[in-house]
This record gives sequence, C-alpha cells and structure tokens, in this order.
Amino acid sequence: LSCSEALLLAVFPPIRLEINDSEGHPSSSHQTLKGTSKWATSLESLLEDPEGVKRFREFLKKEFSEENVLFWLACEEFKKTQGKKQMQEKAKEIYMTFLSSKASSQVNVEGQSRLSETILETPHPLMFQKLQDQIFNLMKYDSYSRFLKSDIFLNHKKSEEQEENSPEAQTAAKRASRIYNT
Repeated sequence: LSCSEALLLAVFPPIRLEINDSEGHPSSSHQTLKGTSKWATSLESLLEDPEGVKRFREFLKKEFSEENVLFWLACEEFKKTQGKKQMQEKAKEIYMTFLSSKASSQVNVEGQSRLSETILETPHPLMFQKLQDQIFNLMKYDSYSRFLKSDIFLNHKKSEEQEENSPEAQTAAKRASRIYNT
C-alpha cells in the first residue's frame, strides 16, 4: 500500500457488506470483481491490475498522453526506494524523464517552472507526491472516463464476456457448482 492508501484505509476502513440469501444465511455467491468489471469501478482498481495498466497505457499512447501513467507508476516505484544514493538516482531519472524542461516524456503539472534540480539533492519518498496527485486527478477526471468508452476497453470487455459464456467455462462452472453444493 502507498502512504496515501494506508492513510485512507486508516481514516475510512473498508465497509464489509454481507449479502444474505432468502433464508437469511450469508450468500455463497461472493465473487470478487475481475478484469474490466474491476477496472470500471475506479482508476485505483485499474492501476492495481497489471493487465489494466497495460490496456490503459495502450489507450493513452493513442491519445499521446502515456507519459501521465508512466510518471504515476514511476512515482509509486520511487516511494519504495531504499537508501539515499538509490533515491537520488531514481529521483534524478524521474526529473529528467518527466519534469525537466528538456524531458523526453514531459508531464504537464502546475508549478513545474519552479522545479529545479536542487530538489534532487535531498530526496525523500514523498517528494513527488503533490505532482503525482495532480497527474492522478488529470487521468481520473479526463482520460479514465474516455478509456471506459474506448474500443480498447470495450473490446477487452467483450472478449472477457465471450470467454465467460464459452461452453468450456460453463461446463467448469457447473462442475464447480456440483462439487460445492454436494
């Protein structure tokens, strides 16, 4: 968990809903959302799934804004960095790739003009957090909603549904049901 996720969980613990059957017993049909169903719940859920990230990157590449998710991912990885030397190296890499005026994959964040390489001298795990949050919100309120309407997402969703409805999947589900209900 990232620091912000841990803080959110501490302040807002997850709500557990129990679904009961007609006789008031807990339902045995608790299915965890997977794939496109999970991705559609939130950008956070999408970014937790490697396949979701892959598809989102594919979409952002077509929109010429893949650098946003790459920056966000780099910041997530940076937070896990141990040691001042490694932190300085990764911080410089992030700065040169995404934030410098000469960056190859420059992201557009507020206050960028005030950023200078001097911040790289004293790195800390959350040094990019404010900028990462800006990019996250940009993706959440802009790209993410378009992604959910995109051919990339809809085609992936359709292929998932076809897999679930295939005769093999139904046969396996029936076998599992018979085993579970005996």
